[in-house]
Amino acid sequence: MNQTNEIEIDVTLVKRLITAQFPQWADQLIQPVESAGTDNAIYRLGEDMAVRLPRVEWAIEQVEKEQQWLPRLAPLLPLSIPTPLAMGMPAEGYPWRWSVYRWLEGENATIGRIDDLRQAATALAQFIASMQRIDPAGGPSPGPHNSGRGEPLAMRDAPVRNAIAALSSLFDTEMLTAAWEATLQAPVWQGTAVWLHGDLHPGNLLVNQGQLSAVIDFGTLGIGDPACDLMVAWTLLSAESRNLFRSALTVDDATWARGRGWALSFGLIAFAYYLDTNPILAAISRRAIDEVLA
Repeated sequence: MNQTNEIEIDVTLVKRLITAQFPQWADQLIQPVESAGTDNAIYRLGEDMAVRLPRVEWAIEQVEKEQQWLPRLAPLLPLSIPTPLAMGMPAEGYPWRWSVYRWLEGENATIGRIDDLRQAATALAQFIASMQRIDPAGGPSPGPHNSGRGEPLAMRDAPVRNAIAALSSLFDTEMLTAAWEATLQAPVWQGTAVWLHGDLHPGNLLVNQGQLSAVIDFGTLGIGDPACDLMVAWTLLSAESRNLFRSALTVDDATWARGRGWALSFGLIAFAYYLDTNPILAAISRRAIDEVLA
């Protein structure tokens, strides 16, 4: 999908950047990686590395954030996450910093099938609980760098209502508005801000041999309301596995209600935005809406 102000990136550019800045990898094969993500272009470098380059200006802060924090978080988490190997600099007509990561085996959960959603629910609960136990000191608070993930739900009210209006030909807007307003009634988070992935949906999960194996794309990483990461209960899980996920995490009613609000707001805003341009993200967000309404 082409967005406004999107940088043109191709194999030739990536080859030039690698050759100039990391000559030790200059002889490695470079291949584009198909991804439903819209912020970054991804290329496989040899067998065991990946190059990730921001395509749009709003994604450029993610590079240094991931370089700084992912190596600290990785040893404390039960699922694999991207490990930065190097940070590239602007050059060759490309204007921003970019990253080389260790390659993670597995298929995107939009393609690869999870054999047992109950196993996935437990693994995700353990991953989120581990994130929440990591000391949040110095972590980035919600803001433009992570699309406000972890902020109070009420701050998403205007974009959610705009999305409901934009989707009026496809949904019962009264039902959507009632569902959204119900989540806004939940008490706001009063506890300490915790670490959040911020964007837990099938497009950011990897499956290897039928099992959930890795969590990728930490562009929305930050600290804030833990309810944000509960959106995966509706973006990925079924009703039965959702209950298992909730009991494994021991989530109180208010946080669960806000998590439902996060799933609904993600679903509505993303579906309205990607409806005509990105079928994979449109399908993921449509499912989140349907699961919340069900």
